[in-house]
Amino acid sequence: MASLLALLSAALWGSSDFEGGRISKRYPAISVLGATQLISLVFGTVLIFAVGETHLTSKIFFAGAAAGICGYLGLICLYAGLSTGKMGVVSPISSLSVIIPMTVAIIGGESLSSTKAIGCGFAIIGGFLCSGPEFSQGVAPKSLLLAVGAAFGFGTALTFMAIGSKDAPILTMVCMRIATAVVTIVIAIKKNGFGGLGKKNLPSLIFVGVADFGANAALGLAVHLGPVAICMVLGALYPIFTVLLAFFILHERLHKAQYVGAVAAVVGVALISAF
Repeated sequence: MASLLALLSAALWGSSDFEGGRISKRYPAISVLGATQLISLVFGTVLIFAVGETHLTSKIFFAGAAAGICGYLGLICLYAGLSTGKMGVVSPISSLSVIIPMTVAIIGGESLSSTKAIGCGFAIIGGFLCSGPEFSQGVAPKSLLLAVGAAFGFGTALTFMAIGSKDAPILTMVCMRIATAVVTIVIAIKKNGFGGLGKKNLPSLIFVGVADFGANAALGLAVHLGPVAICMVLGALYPIFTVLLAFFILHERLHKAQYVGAVAAVVGVALISAF
């Protein structure tokens, strides 16, 4: 069940990123991010009362808030890096963020069989390749620094998310959104709104916000039920779903590395699930 929830998380994240990317081509990415984060908070608040997960402790709050802040810092680095035009450098390196929570989990006492460890390796490589790596023209120090910053921010966020999710996965995600909502409101005040977003964008924004929260919640539940290392690796396969949606809906051409990445990811999931 934990593995299936982690894969569901990857599918939801990939779908959210796909639709969020489409909106961000017409509006400022930071505005799209802010609006969808607020929608996620509303959806998550309704959900915690629906499931009855309302017992908030200081551990859950601080873990969730820290995850939210670290994740936002990671996004700032990611967007800044993408603005340099080095998507083929920034996106793949940032996808390696899963190594951080995986390492923390193993140091904390989790163990992997040799087969599962090999499967994790295939899955991580698959996610990296599906992000479309392009290093043929060299790597500028600024792009590299921002990519590493994004990976560190996301990886630290996932680590704190896992800590809180062991006790209360849904409540942890709501605490994440509370932290990001504060940042969002500050940005909205400075920008006098959300960069031209209006009612016509609401369906897409709701989809992105709900799918993003659903992805976080599914991964949190996966971690609550199963090993952190395995769940984080499977949840990190979201680039594959984004690429597949771009291929089937937008008819974007895939690079050879992305085909190889998809195959590597399938092999990784098979090894992790079968043994």
